Amino acid sequence: MAKCAFLGLGVMGFPMAGHLRANGHEVRVWNRTSARARSWQAKYGEGAADTPQQAVAGADVVMLCVGEDKDVMAVIEAMKDGLRSGMTVIDHTTASPDCARAAADELAKLGVHFIDAPISGGQSGAEAGTLSIMCGGEEDVFERAEPVMQSYGATITRLGRVGAGQTAKCVNQICIAGTLLGLAEGLRFAEAAGLDAATLLQAIGGGAAQSWQMDNRLLTMAERKFDFGFALDWMRKDLGIALDAADAMDVALPTARSADAHYEALQQQGHGRLDTSAIIKALDGAG
Repeated sequence: MAKCAFLGLGVMGFPMAGHLRANGHEVRVWNRTSARARSWQAKYGEGAADTPQQAVAGADVVMLCVGEDKDVMAVIEAMKDGLRSGMTVIDHTTASPDCARAAADELAKLGVHFIDAPISGGQSGAEAGTLSIMCGGEEDVFERAEPVMQSYGATITRLGRVGAGQTAKCVNQICIAGTLLGLAEGLRFAEAAGLDAATLLQAIGGGAAQSWQMDNRLLTMAERKFDFGFALDWMRKDLGIALDAADAMDVALPTARSADAHYEALQQQGHGRLDTSAIIKALDGAG
């Protein structure tokens, strides 16, 4: 079993760190809001550290699950003095490929290995321990880290060197945004034509249009309920990363840009904490 540090106990990180503990790993945690770390300690019975440096001291593997690029680099800076050569840092934050490479370069100066490993599956996947994890890093480093990540990941895939995991997460978010926009348009069309959403799902949910989003969000979208899963604020952050990368590669992403524009409008209306299926609200009343 490994000695682990987990930094960042949001809705994803809190249960992920718990799965590490349940699988017999030694775990020390840190969170920017210390009460969250104390709550984790009360539930799982292990140490909450006061600083990132304290959290990582003596660890074999360090996991990050924070907000965005600047948070990744700030936490790496704060924990530097607790790191030692040979350790592995696994970053589960959805950040940019450039951030992943910058983090890897910074840690390499200390002899510390790095894997960018963004996750997909939402809060429910984190709680169930069934996340999909997209990884970038050296193959031997990945092979040593994979058994630890199996504590909370059902599908763990190395796609290439550092940055490849974050690039794959961009693809993931591009596909989700496009699927939700298509689902929203299809549902609005069905509603205008007088079709019942539940009967519609029964009719088309087993065919070529089927998707996770259709199975899990079509009926709640029809009811205009948007308190499930991933907030559109975070989707906008993720799409921003993808769109910036696309600009750098001169790749057109018209559907992702359209979805992003709808999400931006919803943010401006104060709906940023609604889940991503709220994109249908941007189409309501559009004729």
